[in-house]
Amino acid sequence: MQAAAIDEAMMRHALVLARRGLGRTWPNPSVGAVIWRMQGDQPIVVGRGYTQPGGRPHAETQAIAMAGEAAHGAAMAVTLEPCSHHGKTPPCAEAIIRSGISRVISAIEDPDPRVKGSGHALLRQAGVAVETGLLEDEARALNLGFIHRVIDHRPLVTLKLAQTSDGFAGVTGRQLMVSSAASKHRVHLARAAHDAIMVGIGTVLADNPDLTCRLPGMMQFSPVRIVIDTHLNTPIDSRLVETCQSVPTWIVAGPNIPFEKADALRAQGVVIEQVELGSDRRVDLGLALQRLAERGLTRILSEGGPLLAEGLAKVDVVDCVSLYTSPEPLGRDGNLAVLPGLKKALGDKKRFMVSKPVASGRDTLVQYKRRG
Repeated sequence: MQAAAIDEAMMRHALVLARRGLGRTWPNPSVGAVIWRMQGDQPIVVGRGYTQPGGRPHAETQAIAMAGEAAHGAAMAVTLEPCSHHGKTPPCAEAIIRSGISRVISAIEDPDPRVKGSGHALLRQAGVAVETGLLEDEARALNLGFIHRVIDHRPLVTLKLAQTSDGFAGVTGRQLMVSSAASKHRVHLARAAHDAIMVGIGTVLADNPDLTCRLPGMMQFSPVRIVIDTHLNTPIDSRLVETCQSVPTWIVAGPNIPFEKADALRAQGVVIEQVELGSDRRVDLGLALQRLAERGLTRILSEGGPLLAEGLAKVDVVDCVSLYTSPEPLGRDGNLAVLPGLKKALGDKKRFMVSKPVASGRDTLVQYKRRG
């Protein structure tokens, strides 16, 4: 194999590993690392790792531990610049130097001000050959939630919306099952890859949802559940409250909430964050996301209804949209799934890229991704 092809193959391997940690490493990024040696003209992987739940151990130290003595003189591909600062664990850059790895290929620079190029500099000062930029776009997309939290002080936001063939999400006051079993399967997988699921109080009152990963063997990957609830109307006997000891439930409320109700919810284990109201007299969603980023969240899947999606679009924080369309019409007036503000944003080709439609069971899935 050619050297460039080997480097790319190892970085793709590292990116696959990094994806395993999505949704479970916050506030840290999910990183993948691969160590290999050459045997003739063939690469032999001697160590690999990815960021573990809670953010530690880091990918690099896991790969080094697996490689042992074989790391000396080997090469490493890593999806994000190795850290250089002392936190709860020693710097990964120092661990790489001690291991004797001679060459590091790093996809992107870490935007964290505590690192931001100093990890690469530390390696170079120790005589390690450092190359950057390989599969940069793929690595940036994978780490986009972490990048947003560090640079924009908010998590990445993905909207999940479902609609009938004539564009409706449902009927006021009544739950409407729109998505197919295959689409629901996709959504549960998406939940596991996010730090949190977010809904509005309307969804809680109408559906009393669990918002967990209910695929076989995946309940343990259920993320934090977040409710945007200006006046603290979440019922004390809702499923989100009753199960908050096993799967965390956070409520983002306004500044003026009933103290007794707040105390009762906190006594059950619910976390309540209060933020100022926006011009619409509801929770300011921009401030809400800032507060959630301060708590460490990097990736949020919004499964609320059209009103929450519209609110997020108005403050311009929507990064991705997964729109599932059923083949069946509602056949009468209902609640539109995509309201004017979001529809205008998604129709702007300078702001969003749109995928080709794909089948999801009997449904059709179209995905939108923000440019830049």
